[in-house]
Amino acid sequence: MADFTLGIEEEFQIIDPNTRELRSHIAEMLEEGRMVLGEQVKPEMHQSMIEVGTGICANIQEARADVIRLRSAVASMAANRGLRIAAASTHPFSSWKDQKITEHERYEALVDEMQVLATSLLIFGMHVHIGIDDREAQIHLMNAARYFLPHVLALSTSSPFWMGTRTGLKSYRSELFKKFPRTDIPDYFQSFSEYEGYVSLLMRTGCIDNAKKIWWDVRPHPFFPTLEFRICDIPSKVDEVIALAALFQAITAKLYKLYRNNMGFRLYRRALIQENKWRAVRWGLEGKLIDFGKQKEVPVRDLILELLDFVDDVVDELGSRKELEYVYKIMEQGTSADRQLKVFDATGDLNAVVDHLISETMEDIQ
Repeated sequence: MADFTLGIEEEFQIIDPNTRELRSHIAEMLEEGRMVLGEQVKPEMHQSMIEVGTGICANIQEARADVIRLRSAVASMAANRGLRIAAASTHPFSSWKDQKITEHERYEALVDEMQVLATSLLIFGMHVHIGIDDREAQIHLMNAARYFLPHVLALSTSSPFWMGTRTGLKSYRSELFKKFPRTDIPDYFQSFSEYEGYVSLLMRTGCIDNAKKIWWDVRPHPFFPTLEFRICDIPSKVDEVIALAALFQAITAKLYKLYRNNMGFRLYRRALIQENKWRAVRWGLEGKLIDFGKQKEVPVRDLILELLDFVDDVVDELGSRKELEYVYKIMEQGTSADRQLKVFDATGDLNAVVDHLISETMEDIQ
């Protein structure tokens, strides 16, 4: 009923190393990509993006090996065409207006429905799937896991720039994605049947044609037996990706342990959790989140330490202690957003920020 397998999806920018701009080149890369990676590589709406997804990984070590293999393969395909890849949730200066849309019925329908909201959605993310077959348990775990989503977002931020502007936010991607309907923190549901009723109503009334158009920060995947975490920016470094995937796995395993022992986790209203999400979006690791139990502000790093303590009793069972400990490194050295801003402060040059992202994306890739 719960094996806590992992799957990680990453969306990469395709970069011209001379201009440092995004290059709409996925169509040219896709034929080779499918020969090398099969169904693990696919296009996204914008042709300057390439998405890869790991297989079903039994543990975090398998996930790490697959993430490295996929980054290496995609980087090699890009290099064969004189291009590079970069992992960050927004490009520092490229404009969405210059990007080509992938010719596909799905994306054409999305643009037709969403109009400029779709064509301007030039963002890149990371999604983590945790295997759990019990649909009823998925809903209860989703309800409880919502509280921790801003904590993990603060650890992942990588989008401080937008179209040449220093936004003042650590995760501008999060604000861009809010333009779409059915995004952000979900409300909680009393049961899976209540959730099914919600989905059924949306489909009967023509709001959606399938549950994949519910783009919440965490959701029961409509087709896979997984709980899918979608809140994160894409971290630039592999070690960061793996640490956050391990953290999502540990959160799920700990909440499942409580659920099976009939021990509830206090549920908070969406509106309250949204306050913490905004703080993570704006200040990242440098801000404070609200401890709703204590009803006061607490430095986000302190709450992340509490989260690590909360999941500690399941970490060795999952075999992920080494990978999870990199969270301490993130808190020490900052996120991708922090490091991008540091490069920009030192150079005043967004081209240097792009070069930095290309370098970090390939760090520890053999």
